[in-house]
Amino acid sequence: MRFSPRLRAVTAAAGLLLVTSALSNPVMAEGTLTVSSPQDPGSWDPVDTFLVNWASVATNIYDGLTYRGPDMELVPGLATEWETLDDGTRIRFHLREGVTFHNGEPFNATAVKFTFDRLLGEEGARGPQQSNYTSIDSVEVIDDRTVDFHLNKPDPVLLTKLAGYGAMIVPPVYIKEHGEEYFNTHPVGTGPFEFVSYEPKVGISLKAYDDFWGDGPTLSNLDYRFISEPSTAVAELQSGGVDLVIPPTIPISMIPTIEDDPNLSIVTTPGPTVYALRFNTKSGITRSEKVRRALIMAVDRQSIVDQILGGQAQVIASFQGERSFGFDPNMEPLPYDPDQARQLLQEAGVEPGARVEIDIRGNDATFAEVTQAVAAYLGQVGVIATIKPVETNTLLNDVIPQGKTGEMFQQSWGGWTFDFDNTAYAMYHSGQKWNPYDSDPKMDELLEQQRSLTDRNRREQLLQQIAHYAADRALEMPLYSLNAIYGINNRVEGFVPAPDSRLRLNRVSVQ
Repeated sequence: MRFSPRLRAVTAAAGLLLVTSALSNPVMAEGTLTVSSPQDPGSWDPVDTFLVNWASVATNIYDGLTYRGPDMELVPGLATEWETLDDGTRIRFHLREGVTFHNGEPFNATAVKFTFDRLLGEEGARGPQQSNYTSIDSVEVIDDRTVDFHLNKPDPVLLTKLAGYGAMIVPPVYIKEHGEEYFNTHPVGTGPFEFVSYEPKVGISLKAYDDFWGDGPTLSNLDYRFISEPSTAVAELQSGGVDLVIPPTIPISMIPTIEDDPNLSIVTTPGPTVYALRFNTKSGITRSEKVRRALIMAVDRQSIVDQILGGQAQVIASFQGERSFGFDPNMEPLPYDPDQARQLLQEAGVEPGARVEIDIRGNDATFAEVTQAVAAYLGQVGVIATIKPVETNTLLNDVIPQGKTGEMFQQSWGGWTFDFDNTAYAMYHSGQKWNPYDSDPKMDELLEQQRSLTDRNRREQLLQQIAHYAADRALEMPLYSLNAIYGINNRVEGFVPAPDSRLRLNRVSVQ
């Protein structure tokens, strides 16, 4: 890991400051923290999104039954304890008392059942989260403070999944009264901050929830501004217009600019976010596995990490970082070998001057620079690459899911559970939103088999096998795992960087 000279020490003990506790003493909330976020997710409903930028805001609005903070430890959230029964096919949760939603509605077992009936029903089917929770067959209310989750098969990652995204507990009465569309833009949860206002493409404002069940908040207001242009976000940080810039905004090239300002600091931590250029396996020259391997071998990824990313990343052999469960430390990336790449292209019948289109997110300046380097390397083996920037929401919600990309397209994935299943199932299983081109019965079987295993060692072996199989088929060009890079004003105190950008800011304060 590479640190700024003024990088603040981050310890596991500091991370514990973010764990909420019902036994905490109340603190007078004061001060406003303004955060620059690179993307407006478009909906604040937990079932509607997979975006990290949703979680960086909504982790302060909502709670799950469990909670996982920057220290990576899973602890109680809205459930105070749980027990696994019936050979792993039933989990009983005991719920926290005295918790209310921001509209005054009580949190109870009915709210939990409503949340998961909704997630697993028609409303959830319209969003991307449902597939992460399909091991849940039903939720049974035992009494007002107890629920049983009946599973159709054991799910070794479920407790972690309950700490984020689609599993955030929502208010049944509020949603029934106001409707789904209203809830999309007027979120209500049980978290430390409650909704004030939202202006699409501009920002969202929150304020301290006085009746929050846990620790803090110490801030009176939390404002997010959606600033997609990195140079603008950094300029706002320098001028004091924002206090915190969250990943993946800050380009590596702008880190020295922030480090040179005595009022600012760079804070980094190893993150789960991995970057790849995935292949269209249905059309174009990338239909050929041999061509895909050639394109991978044509690119010197270590030089990209060293020269463009300033050492703030690690080259990856599969679509996961080293902290991911399922990571195989013995798996080697395909080597940089332009001569072998030319030979493979010739064997595949690809003539010099063949073209590929690479679709990338339009607001990701760092990746744009990386892609330019990739295109230059491909040019050296006779493949002409055209880079096509696409507005991020359009790329993610229309172009990729509808299979309208060129031969290669950017895929950045947080894998926030730090479990390869979260990535691999979404990327490789037939019919998934992020897998518009490929269908492989063998891969489907491997993915489904590991999901029901409680044997940790056997499951890890299968996940490693999936990683090797995807690499053998050259389904993507794995590039790198990037550190989470934050820019912060030194007036901010108590900030602990989250590896997955899911920031719980209830214990942060400003001078």
